[in-house]
Amino acid sequence: MKIKILLTLTFATAVFSLSAQNKRNVTPAATLPRPKLMVGLVVDQMRWDYLYRYYDRYQVGGFKRMLNEGFTCENTLIPYIPTVTAIGHSSIYTGSVPAIHGIAGNDFIIQATGKSMYCTDDSTVNAVGSDSKAGKMSPRNLLVSTVTDELRLATNFRSKVIGIALKDRGGILPAGHAANAAYWFDDANGAWISSTYYMTELPVWVKTFNATKPAEKYLKQDWNTLYPVNTYVQSAPDNSPRYEGKFSGADAPTFPIKTSELYKGKAGMIRSTPYGNSMTLDLAKAAIENEKLGAGTVTDFLAVSLSSTDYVGHQFGPNSVEAEDTYLRLDKDLAAFFTYLDGKLGKGNYTVFLSADHGAAHNPNFLIDHNIPAGVWKSSDVLTRLNKLLEDKYKVKGMVLNLDNYQVNFNNAAIRKENLNTDVLKFDCIQFLQQEPQIAYAVDMQRVQAATIPDELRTRIQNGYNAERSGAIQIVLKPGWFSGGQTGTTHGTWNPYDAHIPLVFMGWGIKHGSLTRETHMTDIAPTVAQLLHIQAPNGNIGTAIGEVLK
Repeated sequence: MKIKILLTLTFATAVFSLSAQNKRNVTPAATLPRPKLMVGLVVDQMRWDYLYRYYDRYQVGGFKRMLNEGFTCENTLIPYIPTVTAIGHSSIYTGSVPAIHGIAGNDFIIQATGKSMYCTDDSTVNAVGSDSKAGKMSPRNLLVSTVTDELRLATNFRSKVIGIALKDRGGILPAGHAANAAYWFDDANGAWISSTYYMTELPVWVKTFNATKPAEKYLKQDWNTLYPVNTYVQSAPDNSPRYEGKFSGADAPTFPIKTSELYKGKAGMIRSTPYGNSMTLDLAKAAIENEKLGAGTVTDFLAVSLSSTDYVGHQFGPNSVEAEDTYLRLDKDLAAFFTYLDGKLGKGNYTVFLSADHGAAHNPNFLIDHNIPAGVWKSSDVLTRLNKLLEDKYKVKGMVLNLDNYQVNFNNAAIRKENLNTDVLKFDCIQFLQQEPQIAYAVDMQRVQAATIPDELRTRIQNGYNAERSGAIQIVLKPGWFSGGQTGTTHGTWNPYDAHIPLVFMGWGIKHGSLTRETHMTDIAPTVAQLLHIQAPNGNIGTAIGEVLK
């Protein structure tokens, strides 16, 4: 018995000694590891397949570097409709959807008043750096917090957050409510501006940047293809006027594009050239240098939207040499930007994600010429006929204000005045719309659960419906159809060409790999929050993509 007790005591002593030794050898980190800088890149109108459509021509250091060093989520979808810029940027940074975050379109109708509201309009602020209305903007219409707001909150506002984009909505909405600054481009004076929501005067470094007249500098270079035009085998012939729009003053949509002659002092032309992205990344570098982003003791956040891809896409379409050249030039710019970050912060000390706010459809004429069903839905014609139908029945003019965002926006003031039954009105509209050959479904937003539509569409309609800011009926067109012009392209629908977007992470805390399971745009913000060990935005419905993180 004594021997048994002695052995037990000896074993217990050894275990205790080993445990104590292990505790002495474990040194807790003095600070919580985080990247020095978080960079969000949103490429406006970038379809997922653009990662691979031009892959063979990308440089080693741009898109290829992200794919080869980082983690790519190959099946990231937008979980709502309509798929437009303001909603996309809001949803990426809030992890939420229009039903909750309130940004129901680039423009939307305040249903109670019938007033049209631009997503970042704010009459209470003024431009800084300009006298134009382009500066009367702020994030106040966004109803929830962003992951950038949460970073500011988590660090007691020691983290710096800056948003930059040619489009006001691309810079303002990602930067959030508590940002140090957001900057966007004003066509009126060819300069980067802000608003009194953020500051009373532009920083000296922004004034210095503007003084160099960067848009003019780029436009004077003209726009020619980066490589011989006959090597652009992923595109339709350069002169395809049936598919492509042309610049004002140009004879045809062909290279070289003499921007030095065409712009005639109108700096806004840079938006529809790849130089708009170059200039945006130039300002991003200047912000890092002068605001010392990534040089402090806490993580900073730079939210950059690259808008020129959208302008080029709208004008020329996805199958144009112009679109291909724009992505090849963007790839080159991204390679240079990542090299700059390596040198400034140290490779592996920053984290980048790259995604898109939406994709884009093929040009309908291009599809028709290749025997694929497609077409342009003439929404203005449908609106006229619909209002005529309602006027004949109810003796009230203008019952429908518009069909924007593929939604029926009623004149609710007139309906209340005449004491009309909204349910009966909706029934009449749906009956009319379902007779239109281009429309697949017309759905009562408030009765979407009872609609005989695929579950995936039901979810997207629900997520996109904000009762105060969305129309009463959602119109879903047949695949290949959109409301727009005959040349170029647009977006806004549920289809994969609009709703399947790239999502690639690279840098500090990111694994190398890929994922094919379905993920969503709304998963980006909680993933970033998890990486930074901060709270997810307060309207978040996304789920962190754990496979991405080390």
